[in-house]
Amino acid sequence: MKKVIIAVMAIGALSFASCKKEYVCKCQKTYTGGSGSVTVDDGNYTFKDTQARAETKCNDQEGTGSDVAGNYSRECAIQ
Repeated sequence: MKKVIIAVMAIGALSFASCKKEYVCKCQKTYTGGSGSVTVDDGNYTFKDTQARAETKCNDQEGTGSDVAGNYSRECAIQ
């Protein structure tokens, strides 16, 4: 019986060991115009998750759009 309890505790500990860490996602916007392009930092996000899920969440922050500074593309990556 003790071996079963120890095995269950070990499995539980392993499931937490492979679990979530904090990953920082850094985003940048690149504005393009007639005179070239300008890249600016556009925020950092911290995701406490598995690496694969954090990368997916980080990639979900990407896109294109426009604001008062003009048209941009937004790129994000785990640091």
